[in-house]
Amino acid sequence: MLKTLKVCKGLSLIELVVTMTILGILAAGVIPLTRMTAQRTKEIELRRNLRTIRTAIDNYKRKFDKMPEGPLKTGSGYPKDLQVLLDGHEFGDAKAGNIKFLRRKIYDPFHPPESGSEDTWGWNLRSSVDKPDSTTWGNEDVFDVYSMSEGTALDGKTKYSEW
Repeated sequence: MLKTLKVCKGLSLIELVVTMTILGILAAGVIPLTRMTAQRTKEIELRRNLRTIRTAIDNYKRKFDKMPEGPLKTGSGYPKDLQVLLDGHEFGDAKAGNIKFLRRKIYDPFHPPESGSEDTWGWNLRSSVDKPDSTTWGNEDVFDVYSMSEGTALDGKTKYSEW
């Protein structure tokens, strides 16, 4: 009888079922992690993009405030739209010329722009005359940007539009 057992090689049905069960459990744990990683990557990109645009807006305002009084210094000091940050603006210094604050358009990773909203690059905008909790843009200037996405962050508490 021992000779018969030594001759039979291969996997039993029980070994195969146990192996498939273990692989199924591992796969069930990996799929949610993959989805979470993709969302976390978008969140990191959203934070970076918001920081970049807000820094560009702040730099524009600082440059405007340092500008000498004259016919070019009109308005609130914030850019009239996001495209000004990309195209540049002359601040009265002939040596400096047109000063640009962004190298490329920066989009909202959770809400890419639709064909009709290319002027806002997929962001909601606030002007300096809007209330802090306003959800509509007053079209005066660009004081702040925030995400159009109504999704909730991975922390489960904050919405992307509140960042």
